[in-house]
Amino acid sequence: MSNETHETAGSAQEDVAVSGDGFALRVRVLNEQGLHARPAARLAQEAQKFACDISLAMGDEVVDAKSILDILTLAAGHGSELELRAAGPEARDALAHLGTLIRNRFR
Repeated sequence: MSNETHETAGSAQEDVAVSGDGFALRVRVLNEQGLHARPAARLAQEAQKFACDISLAMGDEVVDAKSILDILTLAAGHGSELELRAAGPEARDALAHLGTLIRNRFR
């Protein structure tokens, strides 16, 4: 059995906060290899399913969460703190879904 710490406190839906004209959700990259090609592709594919604008921020850098290439430019490694931001009709649902995906290590 692994000694890894699992982030399970609260659901992603509960952690989505109102931010300006949309919503925001803070997450930590938990998978060992960070946001490499496969998880970045999965994140972009899942983000594209929602009718809203979604961005991903790490520090001062903000990218389009619907673009795999943009996500890869963040070079977010294991343990990186990210903020998902969304505005539009499905913003809250999108962040809850993507937050769960990240917390479950893209499984």
